Amino acid sequence: MTLRKPAYERTQVNLALEASIHIGLTILLVTACLLILRPFIPLLVWGILIAVSAYPSFQKLQLAFGGRGVLTAILFTVLLVAFLVVPVVLLTETLVEGVQTLAAAFKGGTLIPPPPAGVISWPIIGAPLNRLWSQASRDLSEAVRSFAPQIKAVVPGLLSASAGIVLTILQFALAIVVAGVLLANAQAAYEVTCSLCNRLFGDKGPEFQQLIGATIRSVTNGILGVALIQSVLACVGFLVAGLPGAGLWAVAFLIAAVLQVGMLVLIPAVIYMFMISSVTKAVIFLVWCLVVGLIDNVLKPLLLGRGVAVPIAVVFLGAIGGFVALGLVGLFLGAIVLSVAYKLFLAWLDESSTATQEI
Repeated sequence: MTLRKPAYERTQVNLALEASIHIGLTILLVTACLLILRPFIPLLVWGILIAVSAYPSFQKLQLAFGGRGVLTAILFTVLLVAFLVVPVVLLTETLVEGVQTLAAAFKGGTLIPPPPAGVISWPIIGAPLNRLWSQASRDLSEAVRSFAPQIKAVVPGLLSASAGIVLTILQFALAIVVAGVLLANAQAAYEVTCSLCNRLFGDKGPEFQQLIGATIRSVTNGILGVALIQSVLACVGFLVAGLPGAGLWAVAFLIAAVLQVGMLVLIPAVIYMFMISSVTKAVIFLVWCLVVGLIDNVLKPLLLGRGVAVPIAVVFLGAIGGFVALGLVGLFLGAIVLSVAYKLFLAWLDESSTATQEI
């Protein structure tokens, strides 16, 4: 016996209403969970990223300790925290010394030497540059006062950025602790990740799970790792050359290197060295800066995209675009999203071509 049309319509309406209520309650539940977890989301995200990036090294250390996961996780967490804190302390000391050196040079009037004799003969900019340079070398305080409005506008941003750096370092330290907890329960976390990927991507779940992990490690090694290597080499060059405020230059270069524009910091550093030191020393410093600036052309192809089943260009564009859109965490999220989208696009093309051949 078939349902009459009004009864059938009422049944369909009831089913649609019930489904709408379920969907609405699910959305409310997810929203409530996100609001509750909102203060901890950055820590959780960074903890997951650090754990995934460090997992191969963690496995090797775990084997060395006879497979004891908790002990290995504790030791690994301590090592990572030390790896974060020790450079920060050394860099802070360098920054303080650099600021003191700059302040002493500022008071003594030796921060900026007089302009070379040939500057005034430069076309167009020679005369005004020579005048401003001479004024700054004679009385830097007067030159600074002439730019007082611009400096006042920049100071609040610098203070805010300094506070943000301190909070970021604290956040990273807490994220390392979260990563240690995840590594101590690596098997359970792996099973949850497998279930989630299988739920989202079906039969291709293991493939996408491997892709996500490989992308995270690729970005860590290819962008952050290369930027860190460049920054260490640049800082060594700044210290050996005796560049005033070497710590400040190193911090600026690290930020620029992550943004893939490290040469924008090295160029003014080289110009300043030609101003304050001998030609021989400045030329040696120039060669060193060229090596530091160009070394990423060798390291990045070796590290970026390593183990990832997508082109290097996809990972690189995703990382840089994600950084511009979302900040530092966007380096990873952008690369992951673009890599997954690329693989899904290829799978869609394969299915389309298969369907066409069957027809």
